[in-house]
Amino acid sequence: MQYLKIKEEILQQIESGLLTSGQKLMSERKLAEAFHTTRVTLREALSLLESEGRVYREDRRGWFISPEPLRYDPTNTTNFHNLALSQKRIPKTELLSATMVPADKQIAQLLQIAPQTEVIRIHRVRYLDERPVVLVTNYVLPERLPNLLSHDLSASLTDIYQQHYNTLYQCTHYRIRSSSLIADTAAPLRATSGCAAMYIERVNYDQHGQLLDCDLEYWRHDAVTIEAQAIRQK
Repeated sequence: MQYLKIKEEILQQIESGLLTSGQKLMSERKLAEAFHTTRVTLREALSLLESEGRVYREDRRGWFISPEPLRYDPTNTTNFHNLALSQKRIPKTELLSATMVPADKQIAQLLQIAPQTEVIRIHRVRYLDERPVVLVTNYVLPERLPNLLSHDLSASLTDIYQQHYNTLYQCTHYRIRSSSLIADTAAPLRATSGCAAMYIERVNYDQHGQLLDCDLEYWRHDAVTIEAQAIRQK
């Protein structure tokens, strides 16, 4: 099938270094002309490459070659900023909003509180090398961290908790699954609605075993890979 041949040819160009990390591809019209095919067939090839994490699409901007994904170890408590730096990436966090909201059923269940209880919601986008890769929403129990909203919440919450509240993340419960980006989650990541995503849900406890907060993360699926080591107990 022609779209499979086109996919393999683009993949060979990536592997050979002819197409490099973060490079913008030609427009679909020009690519279709270059491969002597239709835009429908070309999109089939690009969609396959996208599903394999080799290219990504930005809404109204076109197709790009995917960089190496960030290696994310759930058993490691390193914050996003330091994790990115350790892998020679340039991190940035953009604060979208920070306010008090009533907890919906999902958040109430995660934080073990009654629905409609007021919690702090911190909505942020994180970037790697100027590309938005993850939308993060933290829900915090306000009585645990008084006046949290007065701090610079574009900074690391891990650092703020430790420096201003003498509070550490000691234990985290994870839930990871595949998902997709829709309007509210796609737009901040410059993604098209329906784009594949990795959803990571975390419930965090402090050094005393007390529940502290939870966060919901929607990652561009090509931007992250989960790695962890398991050691069998003797």
